[in-house]
Amino acid sequence: MRPVLKLLKQRILQVRPQLPSFPGRAARADDPAVFSFNEQRASVMDSVTRRIVSRYRTREPQELLYLLSDAANTEVRRLSSQKDAEAELEISAWRKLLRGNGRMSHDERVAALERICARMSGDVAGNFDPRVYGIALRIVPGLLTGVMSPGTFPRELVQPGWPQLDALIRVEGPVERLRRLARLGTLILVPTHSSNLDSVALGYVLAREGLPPVVYGAGKNLFTNPIISFFMHNLGAYRVDRRVQARLYKEVLKGYSFEIIRRGYHSLFFPGGTRSRSNMVERHVKLGLAGTAVSAFTENQLDGAPRPVFFVPITINYPLVLEAETLIDDYLKGAGQSRYIITDDEFSQVDRMVAFLKKVLVLRNGAVIRFAEPLDPFCNPVDELGRSLSPSGRAIDPGTYVQQGGRPVADELRDMGYTRELGELLPSVYRRETVILWTHLVAHVLYRYLVLRTPGRDLFTRQRVRDASMRRDRLDREVGLAQAKLIELEQSDRVRLGRAIRSEPPSRLVDEALEAWSGYHSKPIAVAEGDSVRMLDPNLLLFYQNRIVHLADDLATPETVKAARIIAAMGEGA
Repeated sequence: MRPVLKLLKQRILQVRPQLPSFPGRAARADDPAVFSFNEQRASVMDSVTRRIVSRYRTREPQELLYLLSDAANTEVRRLSSQKDAEAELEISAWRKLLRGNGRMSHDERVAALERICARMSGDVAGNFDPRVYGIALRIVPGLLTGVMSPGTFPRELVQPGWPQLDALIRVEGPVERLRRLARLGTLILVPTHSSNLDSVALGYVLAREGLPPVVYGAGKNLFTNPIISFFMHNLGAYRVDRRVQARLYKEVLKGYSFEIIRRGYHSLFFPGGTRSRSNMVERHVKLGLAGTAVSAFTENQLDGAPRPVFFVPITINYPLVLEAETLIDDYLKGAGQSRYIITDDEFSQVDRMVAFLKKVLVLRNGAVIRFAEPLDPFCNPVDELGRSLSPSGRAIDPGTYVQQGGRPVADELRDMGYTRELGELLPSVYRRETVILWTHLVAHVLYRYLVLRTPGRDLFTRQRVRDASMRRDRLDREVGLAQAKLIELEQSDRVRLGRAIRSEPPSRLVDEALEAWSGYHSKPIAVAEGDSVRMLDPNLLLFYQNRIVHLADDLATPETVKAARIIAAMGEGA
C-alpha cells in the first residue's frame, strides 16, 4: 500500500505544461484573469449595487415603490411556504418593508434598495481561489479514476496523465483557435445541458485542453453538498437561487453577470436554463444572463477599451445520463416546469454516482464534448485572428453594431434584439453539432418500432406497454439503414456522429447498446431474449431516443414513416 500512496503523492505533485503550478506559487503575467477575481470581488458587488441604485434613483418614484413591493411580496410568499431556518431569519424584515413601503420617502426607498441589493449581490457572488483550482486539477482525476476503475488505479499512477479518464471524455472542435481567442477577448461558453455532471466534465476538459477556467452560475441547491460546495464556491461558481422570483433579484443576477463579463472574466451559461428533462436537444433557449454579454460589449466600447466577446456553443453528449430516470419521469409527469429544481435525483446519491461512473468507464466513450465554431455577439462567425466575418467572408468591425452616427451608444432595446437573434440561432447550431451515439441510434429504432406496434395510442398509454419485442434480425437491419443515412447526413454537414456509428457493424452497435443499458439503471432498458429484443422500460427508451428525435423523418423507412412522423411531432411540440 505504501508504494501506491507514494506514487499517488508524486502524481499529485506533477505539473502538466498547460496547467498552473502547484498552489502557493507566485502569480504570473499569463495567469487567467479569474485568478485575481477575489481581489476584485468587493468591487464587483459594489458596482452591481451602484448601477441598480443609480438606475432607480432618477426614475419616477412609483417605479421604485413597485419594485420594492414586488420583492417584499414574493419573498414573504416564498419564505412562508418554506418554513425553515432561512424563513425564520428573514421573513420579519420583508414583512416590515411590505408594511412601511407606502409611507417611505423616495430617499428612504433608495436606501432600502441599496441594502437589499448589497445583501443579494453578496449572496450571489462567488470566489476563485487558485490554490483550490490547483488542488482540484491534481486530485479530482485520480479520485474519479480510482472510483471508476479500482483495478487500473495502480497502473494509472505510473503513466503520464490520467489515460483512463482522458479516454473517457473525447473533445472535438476548434480547440486551438479557442485558446487564441481566450487571449484576445472574453469567451462565453453556451453548452447544452443534460446532467449536473456537465459543469464537472467541462471544467476538467477546459483544464486538460489548455483553456482558461470560467465563471458560471449554479443552482443554489447544488451548494448543499459540503464537498461539492467547497469546490464550486472556490472555483468561480456564483449562486443562483431559482426559488427567488423577485424582479429585483433577477436584476442583481444580470448586473453581476454584466459586471464579470465587462471585466473580462470568461463565463459559462446553460441557455436551456435547466437540464433537459426529455433529453431532447434544446429548441428554445433563455439568454437572459448570457445576453448581458452584449451589454458588456457595448459598455466597453463606450469606455474606449473595446474587448471582443466570443460566444462558443458546445454540445455535451453522453451514451448514458446519470439522472435519466428522474429526468424522464419528471418530464412525463409534466413536472418539468412546476418542479424546476430537483433536489433528490441521482446526482445527490453517492452510490448511484459511483455505479454510473463504473459503468461509463467500460463504454466506448463516456462523453463527447464538441465545441462549435465561435460567434461574435451579433451571430457573425469569427476567424483565427478573432475578426468577425460577414457572410461574404470579409472582416468587419463588430463595434459598428452598437454605434449611432459613428459613435457607440447604449441602447437596451437594441441589445435585446441582438440577444434574441442569438437565441434563435443557437438551437440550429445545437442540432447540427449534437453528436449522435450508438445508444441514441438503437433506442430510436426500438422506440420507433414500439410506436409502429401501438397505433392510435397517445404518448402516455404507449409508455405503459411492457411486453413489446422486436426481432433481432429486423433490429439489426433497421439500425444498419439508419446508420447509413446518418453517415450521409454527416457528409452533408447536418449532424455529427460518434466513432462507433461511423465504423462498427449494426449488430455490434446493438450489442453495445444492450450492454450499456444493463447494470446501471434500476432495471435493463431492453434485453435479448432468444431471437428478439424485449423492451422493458419504454420511458428510458424514449429518453435516449429523444436525442435523435429531430432526425426521425430523415431516418424513416417506407414501412416506418408514419411512426417516424409521430416521433418527429413529439420533438416539434417540445
